[in-house]
Amino acid sequence: MITLTIIRERLIEAIKLSGMPYSEIARQVNVKQPTISQYLSGKAMPALDTFAKLCKVLDVDPAYILGLTDN
Repeated sequence: MITLTIIRERLIEAIKLSGMPYSEIARQVNVKQPTISQYLSGKAMPALDTFAKLCKVLDVDPAYILGLTDN
């Protein structure tokens, strides 16, 4: 089942595991750095196009972030 909680937790995990500074992630996905912080705090969720860019930049399977797979 897809839930916002799972998406947020897995997105946070992927961002932290990337080892990239938030500023670099933000630059690569074309958002402002505070936006990345909002994703981490749960105050915001990325738009679909930003989500796709994040998955590419973080080298993570979108299906994993969405909770459709376990790896």
